Amino acid sequence: MRVHFIAIGGSAMHNLAIALHKKGFTVTGSDDHIFEPSASRLAGYGLLPAAEGWYPEKISTGLDAVILGMHARTDNPELLKAQELGLTIYSYPDYIYEQSKNKLRVVIGGSHGKTSITSMILHVLQQAGKKFDYLVGAQLDGFETMVGLTEDAPVIIIEGDEYLASPIDRRPKFHIYKANIGVISGIAWDHINVFPTFDNYTEQFKIFIETIQPSGKLIYCKTDEVLNDVVAGLETGIDKLPYALPPHVIENGITNIIYDEKIYPLQVFGEHNLLNIEAARLVCRQLDIDADAFYTAMGTFKGAARRLELVGKNDLAAIYKDFAHSPSKLKATIQAVKAQFADRELIACIELHTFSSLNEDFLAEYSGTMAQADTAIVFIDKKTFEQKKLEPYGADTVKKAFANPRLVFFDDPEQLLQYINHIKLINCNLLMMSSGNFGGLDLAEVKNKLL
Repeated sequence: MRVHFIAIGGSAMHNLAIALHKKGFTVTGSDDHIFEPSASRLAGYGLLPAAEGWYPEKISTGLDAVILGMHARTDNPELLKAQELGLTIYSYPDYIYEQSKNKLRVVIGGSHGKTSITSMILHVLQQAGKKFDYLVGAQLDGFETMVGLTEDAPVIIIEGDEYLASPIDRRPKFHIYKANIGVISGIAWDHINVFPTFDNYTEQFKIFIETIQPSGKLIYCKTDEVLNDVVAGLETGIDKLPYALPPHVIENGITNIIYDEKIYPLQVFGEHNLLNIEAARLVCRQLDIDADAFYTAMGTFKGAARRLELVGKNDLAAIYKDFAHSPSKLKATIQAVKAQFADRELIACIELHTFSSLNEDFLAEYSGTMAQADTAIVFIDKKTFEQKKLEPYGADTVKKAFANPRLVFFDDPEQLLQYINHIKLINCNLLMMSSGNFGGLDLAEVKNKLL
């Protein structure tokens, strides 16, 4: 098979390219910008394009498929050539489905927790020695790539987000996979640039449920009121398996799950992670892994990259980084750290970086989300406003939206760094949350300075 990737440098795209290369496909690709770590990883497999840019001459009738990344535009010269030649053009979720249509497909959806739930399932299946394929949105310990495709695995575990598949396929990705087992962790409005109203956003999850195959199963969080209402209002021929918080206790800074009179210590923490664990357990139960084997394996799970990831600690303090950027993720992550370290103060810093989070009309969704932080910091790199062509706003607007007059606001990376470098971390934790990089802030240097 000969496959060409348009926008090969994307996170999912370059991992899929590597997975198909390892499967024996002939893989080529193009992109106008390829950043790290994509560039080094593609180079390691001989897949890095010789030069950046778009080259229509790479597109020929000898290709079996063209895979189009979301980063490409509808007027991309390679896309136009592929369309002119009548080639088969896939989005990457389309091609994942094409490679897995004869397998049992487990698709994890929801506004939050998708990567963590998927990672937990992969960790347990690996510990159990099961054969499986996968697609996950973060780099995991023990997994070389974020996509794994084989001929013989009977099941594939797919992180299925609700964002659009490609510039020419405006369906949410998780609609495409046709799950046999679907998971929804919760519904909290996101992607305002694509789903301008809450009802429009919620509708995507109803459609996802309707794509679950006959005699399939829906695993969902019954403590999420919006999700509970959505599930209750749908009549489908699938089994509905709800989950909630498991019995647990926090002792000496360690969260322990209690099941069948046994105690299982965990390395992760927070109520959101406990809910994620229960979703993963119900999936693994469908894959013939019992509760004892599941919870035992979870004891060695350290978490996915940038999901409450420990940057460094000493006896009196710790620094964590997290991918949280939406209101629901921000609130859950702050609650988790406060509950785990009840005797310590918490300094929490969020970078607003995505289109939704920066949209002034959406900003009020953050009201009260940082209330549990002892010191709340919001950072917006002023260059981000320019890049996204949004009208900038200042501290007063942010404080009003967050309903937090004590909130500290920065729009300059240097000023943020100066503030953080003067923090005294004694009986105190620092939590840094962003889907960006705080304007180039080096958290390793911050750790060395503060700890």
